[in-house]
Amino acid sequence: MGPNYDISGFADNESETTVAVNPSNPSNIVVFSNFARTDGLLESISTDGGATWTPHIVADGTTDLGVACCDPNASFDRYGNLFLVYLDARAKKVQTAYSTDGGQSLHFLASIDHSDQSSTKSNGMKWGAGADQPSLATGPSGAGGIGSATWFVYKPYSTGGQLLAVRGLHVTGLGQFGAMSPAQTVPGGKYGSFGDIAVGDNGQVLVTYQDNTGSQGPATIWTNVDPDGFGATGFGPARAATTTNVGGFDYITPQSHRSVDAEAGLAYDRSTDAANGRVYLVYTDEFPNESNDTNIYVRHSDDNGATWSAPLRVNDDSGTNSQFNPHIAIDQATGYIAVGFHDSRNDLGLRGSGDTNGIPNDDAQYFVTVSEDLGASFAPNVQVSAGTSNAADAHNGIDYGDYTGLGFAGGVIHPAWADNSNSTGTTNPDGTLHRFDVYSAAVTVP
Repeated sequence: MGPNYDISGFADNESETTVAVNPSNPSNIVVFSNFARTDGLLESISTDGGATWTPHIVADGTTDLGVACCDPNASFDRYGNLFLVYLDARAKKVQTAYSTDGGQSLHFLASIDHSDQSSTKSNGMKWGAGADQPSLATGPSGAGGIGSATWFVYKPYSTGGQLLAVRGLHVTGLGQFGAMSPAQTVPGGKYGSFGDIAVGDNGQVLVTYQDNTGSQGPATIWTNVDPDGFGATGFGPARAATTTNVGGFDYITPQSHRSVDAEAGLAYDRSTDAANGRVYLVYTDEFPNESNDTNIYVRHSDDNGATWSAPLRVNDDSGTNSQFNPHIAIDQATGYIAVGFHDSRNDLGLRGSGDTNGIPNDDAQYFVTVSEDLGASFAPNVQVSAGTSNAADAHNGIDYGDYTGLGFAGGVIHPAWADNSNSTGTTNPDGTLHRFDVYSAAVTVP
């Protein structure tokens, strides 16, 4: 495991990260995150595999990207195009941008939603939004891996929260894009949010989301599939993937202000291994309900979400402390699966390693693990964060945030997480156990 790096260094809270690794050049990694008070997004770029980083602020009103509020999500495609989706603080739109030079310069792509500005729903801390938590995925645009596509999903409040909306973009080369497809609504009778989107090896598109987003749970995690992407079929009906005791606002001690959701995430295996076409689902569950003993689970499906395997617990601790905010990624060169998450296993309240204040299960570190056997098992978990963080001390409003990013390509896992331990020395201008900076480390999988 490589050393920890503070890849932001701004005097503000930075959290809710997304990580994009360039498959055509795995040394090129780009991380975006929210700021708590500053208009815009953090973008931090590495061109040497995560050994050095260059942070700056984007979408701050000085370019055609507008003024970003929050909720960034990013991915590279096979050609080296970097795509970004985020929520706009002033125009109240879901905005998209792209880069053809590894993130060094970003260009406005399209507004893909202009939701009801009279909505009373709130998002982030800086504005009242008409949409929530957009996500995107890149992948083939058709059968046999022909062409490329980028798909965007978001929840417009103008539908009353009952439907998700999805739009797709044809991509034919570096900086060469077709027209954005019209918005498709995803059928489903449940109030759904906090989801993800993934593209399979034949261009099929799968979305996931959970219901009961206004409660502590229980909840159901659903999926819908569009089997032909840009074809005429469209999304099929909602299908239950699993139940969970973690609702949309489940309050646990390490994230007691913002709460957590199940944070369901998807990843398709498009490698040449025996599981080609398999899709993996990661999520958080809690046993018993309202115990703060949240754990991370993975299921897989070989029929695009029609049926799912039994759940496999990812975190290998033996205690009852919390794990939360998972993310899953696949190295398409090998088919290996990485999962990362915040973890409070070492906070026993004894003021030892993993405890900052003598209170059990309210501090967190960051862990990763990997599966090299097609999701049948996961390796012993590895603590990546060198220090221990505390969300209450950050006074961030959203604590660690709703989600955390993770990239995996070229045999190296690149997580990015909110950290206020200041374990790297004096790089956090806010000092130790104050506002969050974004940390990263390169974890090599042999």
